[in-house]
Amino acid sequence: MESMFGHHISAQYNEELEDLRNRVLNMGGLVEQQIADAVTALVEGDGERCEQVINRDVNVNSMEVEIDEECTRILARRQPAAGDLRLIVAIIKTITDLERIGDQAEKVARIGLHLMEMERPKNRYMEIYNLGEHVRHMMHHTLDVFARLDPEAALQVTREDKNIDNEYEGVMRQMVTYIMEDPRTIRRSLDIMWSLRALERIGDHSKNICEYVIYLVNGKDVRHLSLEQMENAVRSRSGRKGQ
Repeated sequence: MESMFGHHISAQYNEELEDLRNRVLNMGGLVEQQIADAVTALVEGDGERCEQVINRDVNVNSMEVEIDEECTRILARRQPAAGDLRLIVAIIKTITDLERIGDQAEKVARIGLHLMEMERPKNRYMEIYNLGEHVRHMMHHTLDVFARLDPEAALQVTREDKNIDNEYEGVMRQMVTYIMEDPRTIRRSLDIMWSLRALERIGDHSKNICEYVIYLVNGKDVRHLSLEQMENAVRSRSGRKGQ
């Protein structure tokens, strides 16, 4: 972190960058809590908590706007180049994905309100709880990657997205089977499937943030690359630094 946030002659500039970093992490902490609360509210049928998640989404949106405006001011005032410019770009992209994660958490909460009107299944929405826990842990690790600016850790979190995708696809196949066996469950099953889709999208956005960290630290755009290509890009860069 020292090399990225404490290397300018201007102490004020260092403070501005450090403040940006802290604000992104604060936004990420709120979003992580939104995920946890949305999943818990749906699984437990807690309408009050669902409403709280929905109402707090405006706070997530406000944080995105405020951080984006500060990035714009720094771009205009400091005219950053090289690593500093990559930092600002990465932050702008990161907060966009955090805001979208917040939207997905809100969606889960809204579906939770809808599901309260229906009979609860025997498994008490365990498929949503399990995927939700997996996604929340991935989000937590993603914020740690951003805090430490660790490309190797970013790769590890990116691998988790594949596991989440596999879990999501398996559960979706089960839901289709339930619908075929008992068409009376169609309404509830569709809501469950929409909530699972929202959670799977959170994994995708978390992966995006890890890719921005790799771009920020290594100067390599790894979007749309396979996992193997990403690993080669990170490790070849690390190898050059060690020479």
